[in-house]
Amino acid sequence: MKVKEVMSSNPICCMPGDTAEKVAKTLREHDIGSIPMVVDQQTRKLIGIITDRDLCCGIVAGGLDPKRTPIEKFVSTNPVSCRDGENLDHCERAMQEHKVRRIPVVDGEGAVIGIVAQADLVLKESPEKASKTIAAISRPSKAA
Repeated sequence: MKVKEVMSSNPICCMPGDTAEKVAKTLREHDIGSIPMVVDQQTRKLIGIITDRDLCCGIVAGGLDPKRTPIEKFVSTNPVSCRDGENLDHCERAMQEHKVRRIPVVDGEGAVIGIVAQADLVLKESPEKASKTIAAISRPSKAA
């Protein structure tokens, strides 16, 4: 199975200057857990990803004003990504290895064209295979 068969196409993206409040409202409105951050909405070149946890732990718990705080410093830069023509197995291994629940899908220019979420795997893959990925993602990292 190919990534393009399970990915959500044309995901909502945010930009570095967006406020935490704007991003949080977008997450809530669309019932999603992360948003890719792009250089601009025209090129959609991927530069990072921000999660609901980033907003909660980095901004809210840090006592920062969500209405004024740009997300730029709280985004995970250089996120793991995959291509739409890759085998889904590659995407699943990346999720397992990097312990991430969502992976942006980019084209040859690095523009965001989709996203694969853990939920997509559960809905499209065999229960055994999805269970293996979920277990690997959820396993605590070993202390260095």
